[in-house]
Amino acid sequence: MQEFSSLVTSDPNVMMGKPVIAGTRITVELILEKLAAGETPEQILEAHPRLNLTAIHAALAFAVEALRADVIYPIVEKAS
Repeated sequence: MQEFSSLVTSDPNVMMGKPVIAGTRITVELILEKLAAGETPEQILEAHPRLNLTAIHAALAFAVEALRADVIYPIVEKAS
């Protein structure tokens, strides 16, 4: 996953410091939200021509690395 590390950057002056694809203002969060909503990589690339498939893979690799941290994420049940 190291080959993707330079594709995701964070700068306090860009998107309030959220991780973005280098050279864009497209956040890792946005890419993950679109994938979670069922969009295909092809649909994301069509909507965001500055991205490529490697950038989408970099966003996923970044998320994997972020979730590897020794942090407990409480799961709160939503009220019905």
